[in-house]
Amino acid sequence: MIVLAACGLRPLYGGAQSPARETLGAVEVGGIPGRAGYLMRGALEQRLGAAGNETPRYRLEVTLDDRIEGFGVRADNAVTRERRTLRARFQLVTADRGTVLLDATAGADAGVDVVSSEYATIAAEDTALERLTEQVADQIVARVALYATRRAEQRAAEPAAELP
Repeated sequence: MIVLAACGLRPLYGGAQSPARETLGAVEVGGIPGRAGYLMRGALEQRLGAAGNETPRYRLEVTLDDRIEGFGVRADNAVTRERRTLRARFQLVTADRGTVLLDATAGADAGVDVVSSEYATIAAEDTALERLTEQVADQIVARVALYATRRAEQRAAEPAAELP
């Protein structure tokens, strides 16, 4: 830890009372439609750890775009490879006023082999979706934590700038 402090780096999530942890613990995840939405909401709630805490101060609104595109094509026009893409537009909103504090996007994609067994292909697509929701949820939580940390740093610097 001393080495990190010497170069200006410090953990994003900090200790138990860090701005990032305090903010993440006060975020409620809004409803997200569809299977991808169900998986995403579960992944976000798990990472945020706000379930059962006091009244949330923030709400996370997420809109997903889940696509599967074939791009490997044989001579007989059969698709041999697919790309599953999951993109999320998310907004961190104050729960009381609805003020948008953070508006950003996150995304990931995965390749899927299309095989002769339709069941195996569908299972691979589902596994890709599960993996993608985990990756995108990690990105969203990291962005919210970074926002909270930077906001706390800005607030801490404001009074110092006003001193003569």
